[in-house]
Parts: sequence; structure tokens; C-alpha cells
Amino acid sequence: MKKPDKRETVNLFFSAFLILAFIVCAQFFSQFAASLSGADGKLSVLGQLVTVLIYVVFGLLVFYATRVGDGKAIKRFSPLTLIILVIPSLYIIIASMAKFMPLNSVFSSNTGTISVIVALAGVALGYGIPYTFLSGFELKDDDEPEEQEKSAPIEGGIEADILDEAEKVEEAEEAVDAEAAEEIIETAEKIAEETAAEDKTADDAE
Repeated sequence: MKKPDKRETVNLFFSAFLILAFIVCAQFFSQFAASLSGADGKLSVLGQLVTVLIYVVFGLLVFYATRVGDGKAIKRFSPLTLIILVIPSLYIIIASMAKFMPLNSVFSSNTGTISVIVALAGVALGYGIPYTFLSGFELKDDDEPEEQEKSAPIEGGIEADILDEAEKVEEAEEAVDAEAAEEIIETAEKIAEETAAEDKTADDAE
């Protein structure tokens, strides 16, 4: 397991401090939302909206607190997260406030606060929105080779022309070497023939 360096430790500390500070602020906003209750003791639409926003911001902070890392931020769009997490959470929140929408009686609460499922939907919405477009940070492994070494060579362009010229030079050198070898062999055969002819002439003279 990789030991966190000083930078990661500081980031984790500030993330934890940020969440704790938000919890303290959430107490103030919760009391403000409770003061917006109607005559029947239920939260007004504005009070419900303030309470839901508290949980949405909390989910957003949880996302960034759990995605702290060292490396390049990864950006991507995830339609699956948008469909499975974000849209249902947003529907639960809206249906709990709008009485004309289906399942309003299921999501709304008869008490002076929002229901647990709406609170969880707020946290899921705050976590799901950035998770749809981001996935934290890419951690670089020291054991892995450099990115330049792992990347495949680019096809075409100047690099391809250089490779073609290098191949042509190698083929030309091989052709020159083959011709030189043939000339050496022919010269050796001629010398051998001349030597054999001289030996035969000397034998005839004797």
C-alpha cells in the first residue's frame, strides 16, 4: 500500500475540515428551514428546498472528499450514472414537493421535516452530478513505465516518412553489400582459374 505523501495528507485534512465546517453550518440552515414551517407544522416549499439543498451540498462535499488524489483529473461523461443515480434522485426530490406528481404521498412527510428517502436522494444527487462528469484523479504508479514509452507510435506523417527513408537506406546498403560479395566471389573464381591454368602450363612444360 502506498504511503500518502505530505500533499495528500494536507488535502485529506482540509477535506475533513470542510465537511465538519459544513455540518456546523448545516445546523444553522436547518433551524432557518424549520422557521419556515406553515400553520399546520409542515415545512413550506421554501423550507423543504433549503433542507434538500443542505443534503445536496453535503453529497457534493463527500464526492470531493473521497476523490482526493495525486495526478491528473479524469473527465468523462457517464450516461449510466445520469440515468440510474441522478435522474431518479431528482425525481424523488421534485415529487416530494409537488403534490400533483405521482408518488407524492410516498416521498412527502407528515412531520415537520423532510423524509429520510428525500434526504438520501439529496445526498445521492449531490454525489451523482459531479460523478457523472468526473471520476476523481488518476493515480500514477511508480512501477509503471513512462507514458511516452507505453504510447504507440503515431502512424503517418513525418515519422512514417522517416521510417520509409530508413528502410530504403537499409535496402540500398544490403544491395551494395550483395554486389560487393558477388564481385569478391567472381574475383576469387578468376584467380583460382588463372592459378589452375598456370599450374597446368607448368606441368605440360615439364
